[in-house]
Amino acid sequence: MTADVTLESQRVRRDIRAGRITGTSRGLAHSFVQCNLAILPREYAFDFLLYCQRNQRACPVLEVTDPGDPVTRKLAPGADLRTDCARYTIFVDGIAREDRADIRDLWRDDLVAFLIGSGITFDGALERAGVPTDRYRWVLRTKRPTEPAGPFRGDLIVTMRWLTPEQAITATQVSARFPFNHGAPIHIGDPAAIGADLAAPMFGGPVPAIPDGLIAVFWACGVTPQSAAEAAGLPLFITHAAAHSFVTDLSADRLMLP
Repeated sequence: MTADVTLESQRVRRDIRAGRITGTSRGLAHSFVQCNLAILPREYAFDFLLYCQRNQRACPVLEVTDPGDPVTRKLAPGADLRTDCARYTIFVDGIAREDRADIRDLWRDDLVAFLIGSGITFDGALERAGVPTDRYRWVLRTKRPTEPAGPFRGDLIVTMRWLTPEQAITATQVSARFPFNHGAPIHIGDPAAIGADLAAPMFGGPVPAIPDGLIAVFWACGVTPQSAAEAAGLPLFITHAAAHSFVTDLSADRLMLP
């Protein structure tokens, strides 16, 4: 990892912490691994880890913190998970109560943080391969069940992108090299085959009619564990807000298969 790349990841987090970056992490620090964030009380942490282990395509865990420790040790040593995402969503009893830019006043000694690989990580590789990532992208519920663990259960959440057939082949080849960031698509083609809910997308706005020449490509999505924890009705659950991922110091190339 070069010094310039490392400084870019640290600069992004510093600007987030200072409030200079408040928007999506898409397009930031393309050379880095980005992660979904899930923070929950210790009493639920084992079952959550088991849920992630049983559903690794959607929930590839890259780091778990010690209870009460908000500082990452492996992916971005010294980074503070209470301040270094641009936006967090706070769930209380399974209901999203608010979004905020700082969760220091909510931190407790029993909280455990999970950093889960994000598909945003391979956007840079897709762009270099000629696959656009700046539009035609939604997060959808499906009717594919995940394997439950303790109170965590629910259907698979997917990211749908519209691509040309040629781009879909390239995107499959590229993303397959990122198994710790959801890997290759789980489905290509008819959304109904996986029960994808186009009528009520979770993120990305209304889904229009697909343009001629494009096909739907679906990846397992890191919102899956968030949805499972929401359904479990935990007394407190904190995540990054949609598309406001945690930017690590780990080069994406280090997690990419040759």
